[in-house]
Parts: sequence; structure tokens; C-alpha cells
Amino acid sequence: MFTSTTESVPAPRAVPRHVAIIMDGNGRWARARFLPRVAGHRRGLEAVRETVKACVERGIEFLTLFAFSSENWRRPAEEVSVLQQLFRAALEQEVSKLHEVGIRLRVIGDLEPFGETVAGLARKAEALTAENSRLTLSIAANYGGRWDLMQAVNRMTREPRPAGVGYGERDLARHLALSYAPEPDLFIRTGGEQRISNFCLWQLAYTELYFTPTLWPDFNRAALDAAIASFCERERRFGRTSEQVSAAARGEARSEDAMAAFLGTSEPDESGPRHG
Repeated sequence: MFTSTTESVPAPRAVPRHVAIIMDGNGRWARARFLPRVAGHRRGLEAVRETVKACVERGIEFLTLFAFSSENWRRPAEEVSVLQQLFRAALEQEVSKLHEVGIRLRVIGDLEPFGETVAGLARKAEALTAENSRLTLSIAANYGGRWDLMQAVNRMTREPRPAGVGYGERDLARHLALSYAPEPDLFIRTGGEQRISNFCLWQLAYTELYFTPTLWPDFNRAALDAAIASFCERERRFGRTSEQVSAAARGEARSEDAMAAFLGTSEPDESGPRHG
């Protein structure tokens, strides 16, 4: 289990280790083109494929996509049916491709309402790709942040525990749906809305938030790079001051220089001795 950002400060990274995305705007993309909403969802699946490839190319280790929220059941029955069909088709047709390129697939959320066929396909996909390590792709389906917290609390409190012993963050965190992944470094929401919509409420505590007006079907490598560029410009303090962040960065740089000198890999410094 990964350590929470409220317990320890993660090392700075040039590229986010974990990216979480709310894929919003499929319906508006279709409506702007006088197409049925299903056309937007189908084009959105193509954007998923491109984003997965782009994340692999950029060295991102974890990608979590919000495909269907626990509140999406409120949508018109016809659209819900289409989304279910697309989800099932993706599990049937895409998993072998993911496995071939070393991607691990996890599906998080309450899959029971989708039926045993979909749940079985998800379990089979997870088993097939379990040993892959190139990228962990998590699909959140019938998922909600509050549902996640409640199911974690229920699991935690069912475990035997000495009388009078309280619970801590780690007790709960290991029961969360994303307990196998570090907390997201970067959260992206497409489509122009600026809210997290009940997504990963626990995990986004110190995540950098990025909102873009780009509709999900139009999201591509360039759009991902723009989000990463914004991430790289942020000062991630995790409760510290800017001065502490700068001092820590200087200390890490000195440690890297010392290790390089020890290994004999540093470049000659012709500017004279370094002080301080």
C-alpha cells in the first residue's frame, strides 16, 4: 500500500506518476455536430485509446478514468443502455490489446448493477493482466467517492479489533478501491466544468487540479501535454512553506551531486570549488 500525502511528502517528479481524469463532454461534442449522443461516446472511446498510449509514452505509471459515476444512472434509460453496451464491448475487445503491450487493467466501483456478464468480464480482465507493470489503467464504473468511503468504512469496521483501539488513516485507506495505487498527482477534467463530481474524494486531498474546456472526444496528446506542463509549473508544498520546498530541493540536488561524484559520473566542474 502506498503512503498517503498527509503522512509523508512524495519526491518531486517531472512527470506525474498517477493521472486521474473525468472524461466529460461526449454529449456536447455530438450535439455540436448534430449527431446522436452515442456518437460522442464512441468517439470518446477513441480518445481513451490515444490517452492510454500517450501516458505510456510519457512514463506515467497509473491512469484512472471516470467512465460511469454512481449518479449517471439518472441519465435517460436509452443513454445508460448504450453506455453499458460500450463498457461490455470494451471489456470484450480491448483487454487483449492492453495485455499485449503490458498494461494492467483494474475496474473499480460497484459492478453488481451491470450484471454478472460484465462483472465476470472485468474479473477475467484483471486476472489476465495482473502481472503487467507498464501502466496500471483503472476504469471507474458505477463508482462514487462517497460510495468508496462507505464501503471502506464497512470493511474496516468488520475486522476484529481490540476493544478501545481507534482507527487511523491507514486502516481505512487499505480498503479503498484505489488502495493499490499512489494518490493521483494530477487530476484532469475535460469539458469546461470545474468540479470533481464525487470522484476520488479521499485520494484527491493534495492532487493538482486541471480543468480544460476541451471536450473529451477532442482530448489528445497535445492536450495531455498541456495538462502536464501546467502540473510542472505548480509548487507542491504539501502543507510546507515555499522556503521549505526550496531548501528541500537544494538538499536533494546536493545529494545527487554527491552520489554522482562517488560513482564517478559527474562532469568536471571548471568553475572552481563549490561552497555552502
